[in-house]
Amino acid sequence: MLSDSMQGRFTIRRLEDLTECIEKFGFVPFFENSIEGFSIEDHIDPKLWFSDIPGPWEWKGPAIKKTRCAYGKFFRGKAVYISKKWFPDFANYRRDGYDFDARFEDELASYKEKELYDLLAENAPIRSKELKRLGNYKKGGRTGFDVTITKLQSMGYVLNSDFVYETDRHGQTYGWGVAEFTTPEQFFGKTFAEKVYQREPAESYARMMKHLKKILPDADEEEIAKLLK
Repeated sequence: MLSDSMQGRFTIRRLEDLTECIEKFGFVPFFENSIEGFSIEDHIDPKLWFSDIPGPWEWKGPAIKKTRCAYGKFFRGKAVYISKKWFPDFANYRRDGYDFDARFEDELASYKEKELYDLLAENAPIRSKELKRLGNYKKGGRTGFDVTITKLQSMGYVLNSDFVYETDRHGQTYGWGVAEFTTPEQFFGKTFAEKVYQREPAESYARMMKHLKKILPDADEEEIAKLLK
């Protein structure tokens, strides 16, 4: 049973515990951060953090599919789950009301960001390895893939839609899951497109701040603001 506060005492032991957190709290960072208790790392059963038993690393794709949440590097370059209820407000605030083409036309996005965004949007959903190949991101080719894809996520234009594992000849998975990218418009569809710009960005910020103060009663408002910005 979860507490009303994410800073309360509870332990994540199963995928179902994680998906319940995402649905209830709306914003669930993966790693420890400046706000105590505000992460999966703070609440995960220690036996599952790095283990042969499936845990938070392996649950990323299933959690995204089960909750239809957004996952990406949204808070200061670090990974966060954001529920489908709250992502339109988050994207609206981070985009400052701009769709990507308008942002570029107003010189608020770089050519490097536009090149990668357009390539991704045309081919989404697409795995990171394939996206790099199509964009010639390699030695002697284009540079800055990791920085640019993280920036696009932080601005609310790109998210992870899955993590895909390689399989051996026996059909067994191995290694780390390969990130699959898409745009929120493609992932959420018409519902997102109708909601994302329905409020002023400042109103979306105020709504998120009110909610986060409720689930993080011991957190300083300034620390919450640093993560949102």
